[in-house]
Amino acid sequence: MIKPQWQQLLNREAKKDYYQNLVSEITKQRSSDIAIFPAGKLVFNAFNHVDLTDVKVVILGQDPYHGKDQAHGLAFSVQPGIKVPPSLVNIYKELNTDIEGFNTPKHGCLSHWAEQGVLLLNTVLTVQQAHAHSHAKLGWETFTEQVINELNEHNSGCVFILWGAHAQKKGKKINQEKHLVLAGPHPSPLSAYRGFFGCQHFSQANTWLTNHEIKQINWHLPIEI
Repeated sequence: MIKPQWQQLLNREAKKDYYQNLVSEITKQRSSDIAIFPAGKLVFNAFNHVDLTDVKVVILGQDPYHGKDQAHGLAFSVQPGIKVPPSLVNIYKELNTDIEGFNTPKHGCLSHWAEQGVLLLNTVLTVQQAHAHSHAKLGWETFTEQVINELNEHNSGCVFILWGAHAQKKGKKINQEKHLVLAGPHPSPLSAYRGFFGCQHFSQANTWLTNHEIKQINWHLPIEI
């Protein structure tokens, strides 16, 4: 179930023309047998785990995985039993060097992070099967801009981790006196070697949280689920 503060935001946005047009287009595509990921009930999954004022870390990606059964509404995460995608393989590689004692799990489900206050958000929340960025510019960017604005205004202080150009655009208005902004290349194989590896965003996030008397994120994941 969507957390109450996020539900208020959703209710406000749902009255706006851009959002109604967005929903209409996605509904039309789904009804014409175009495969859209994630499934409808999982589109807002990121908002089921942590409410606005409880967010400690935002990890912002681009759009959902476009392979069958991969996306489940948490950025970079895949459902249990699904092969770990290349971007997440690289995230695990960075964790191995950044977080002492990190053991690479045999799965790609990041819900353990979400339950601790990590908002795993994409800038676009749906995608057509096998067509990356196919739902860019449908209106999701406006919605997620509002999400970032709400966090900027009403969260007392959190860490924004922005990977890739799409995510970094969202960071321009964030109040860096109140929040920490960590920006770097996307972890995909195309860009990870341009500075994602060695960025130490996970340990930097925990250092900032500790310095602000907020409980750290346990970045370790269960080996199997």
